[in-house]
Amino acid sequence: MAELAGFAANGGSGLYGYSRNSTFQRKAIEGAKELIDKAIAEKLEINDFSSTKAFQVADLGCSVGPNTFLAVQNIIDAIELKYKKCQGQSSSLQLPEFQVFFNDQISNDFNQLFTSLPPERRYYAMGMPGSFHGRLFPNGSLHFVHSSFSLQILSRVPNEVVDKSSPAWNKGRIHYTNSSDEVFRAYEAQYEKDMERFLNARAQEIVHGGLMALILPCCPNGKSHSEAFVNMTIDLLGSSLVDMARKGMISEEKVDSFNIPTFNASLSQVEAIVKRNGCFRIEILKSLPQEKPQPKVLSSTMRACMEGMIKQHFGYEILDELFDLLSKKFEESFSSSEPEIEISLFVLLKRKYNK
Repeated sequence: MAELAGFAANGGSGLYGYSRNSTFQRKAIEGAKELIDKAIAEKLEINDFSSTKAFQVADLGCSVGPNTFLAVQNIIDAIELKYKKCQGQSSSLQLPEFQVFFNDQISNDFNQLFTSLPPERRYYAMGMPGSFHGRLFPNGSLHFVHSSFSLQILSRVPNEVVDKSSPAWNKGRIHYTNSSDEVFRAYEAQYEKDMERFLNARAQEIVHGGLMALILPCCPNGKSHSEAFVNMTIDLLGSSLVDMARKGMISEEKVDSFNIPTFNASLSQVEAIVKRNGCFRIEILKSLPQEKPQPKVLSSTMRACMEGMIKQHFGYEILDELFDLLSKKFEESFSSSEPEIEISLFVLLKRKYNK
């Protein structure tokens, strides 16, 4: 989608590159390691893949590293350990070679990704550009799929929120947080549609018995979407843009036509979508508490993720002032609140044999 052409995280090694400003996402991957280990040890049926010569892993929404390399290494370490334990019971079971597919949008900086590949890796690396909302791989070709902090990104901004004649027109805001019920429902409907497409595509690509591990920024059950930390950060970005429009630095029309295409679902929403799809069994569904980042770190993290999209819509001239203003708003809003928040959701799915 043209609307998402700028949503790829900043590449390169500059001050606001993703590789230097993604410790927040990295901590979620580190927090999920124990669950990944447990999932592979208990849920991966190695005997089903005894004839597999190449065990194929995909990381969807890989960005530019280094987080994707950490996630992949955690997965491969756990799979190798599982094979070694099973080899004690079956001498004919051989450890396969590993092939890893790194996927992201075509605008992702794959040059940086492959330049920074770990030199001592124990896998063959492949790039797979394209949207994970559709098919990417042949039928039954993947054994393990991973995706972290990517599935909240929608395939497009919902049409209704940018239509002036629609009840869901999102005038003066850039997200569904604190917007009308009509805006929220438009975002929610787009998320459900995108997740259904994602699950259907993966159901065709993942072998029966294969696993998929997802880490999603979430809205905790029982908490309104306006109170969820991730949504509050986007709302403050929106208020920063409104402030700049009031000062005449950007036009109100530009703000009215700008919407962030993300939806942070609750645990119960994700559970309902997976069950309705019917192709996967939920093995683990667990919230991951994380330490809240410092305001300046949080501002830089958001800049690394969203700068391209903002620059595409408003121009590069506003970037420094916008994110300085956002950092100040974070200081005012988050400095005295609780240090730990439920921000991430870990989901482990197993491809059903009967679908």
